[in-house]
Amino acid sequence: MAIALLLPCGLDTWAVPLESVREVISGPVASPVPTAPRAVCGLVNVRGEIVPLLDTGLLASAAPVGTATFAAVVESSAGPAALAATGLPEVAELGDPVAVPEGAGTVSTHAVGGRLATLLDLALLMTPARIAAA
Repeated sequence: MAIALLLPCGLDTWAVPLESVREVISGPVASPVPTAPRAVCGLVNVRGEIVPLLDTGLLASAAPVGTATFAAVVESSAGPAALAATGLPEVAELGDPVAVPEGAGTVSTHAVGGRLATLLDLALLMTPARIAAA
């Protein structure tokens, strides 16, 4: 059983391994980057460190997040980034997988408290090539 942070994004719920999460921020204010790919919502200042705010839905080949009310700052081999969420992220234990998702960068789908959460592969999703393609 894995512990993950659940990111509500509209009707979707995404999960990221808890060991990859540095912190959750409320009301991220993103400065736009004019030539950035669609998946980059902008740049946010997290305790003096400038990190990209990424649209979690677009990265996972799903519906765009829109306005992010929260963000989870995560670490990957590509460096830190903030993943947008439309609701308060929560820590949950993922049980056995109930399905194998079709989207690139997704690992497995789990039933969590009466809803489905899809575990994301941050190493794959947070590469410059994937961000540019999203």
